[in-house]
Amino acid sequence: MVECRSFLPSIDDTSEVLVLGSMPGVKSLNEQQYYAHPQNRFWKVMGKICCCENLQELEYKEKLQILLDNKIALWDVIQSCEREGSLDSNIQNEKPNEISKLLKQYKNIKIICLNGNKSYSAFKKHFPELLKKYKCVKLPSTSPANARYRLDDLIPEWCNIITF
Repeated sequence: MVECRSFLPSIDDTSEVLVLGSMPGVKSLNEQQYYAHPQNRFWKVMGKICCCENLQELEYKEKLQILLDNKIALWDVIQSCEREGSLDSNIQNEKPNEISKLLKQYKNIKIICLNGNKSYSAFKKHFPELLKKYKCVKLPSTSPANARYRLDDLIPEWCNIITF
């Protein structure tokens, strides 16, 4: 088993939507970038939401800034875990991030979007009180492992929740 640690959040005082993944995959951890795997559809979905069709082609810092400009923050539910490979089903000994503390600091967050089943189940396990306090929505994972959803299926599901 390999020890994995998530990144710092990408958030600012204007953020209204917090998108939480579970734990970055191997490619993302190696690149130190959220959703770095080229087959992950996250940046394509966000490109539609943010009206930036070429979002996935931009430099990483530009991607994060466009999300922030659109009031969208990123982080992970899990702060650290042990895992072999990238699959969420391989996660063991998870420890959560300090999401409650983050939400106390960034008071404009209105909705929490959970990217996939593992993100949702870990959030529900570690933060049941936040499920009552915030609008929390489990969205289909943008991961390439979620082959059940095509990009054309993901976009409307995500756009129906994250709209301004």
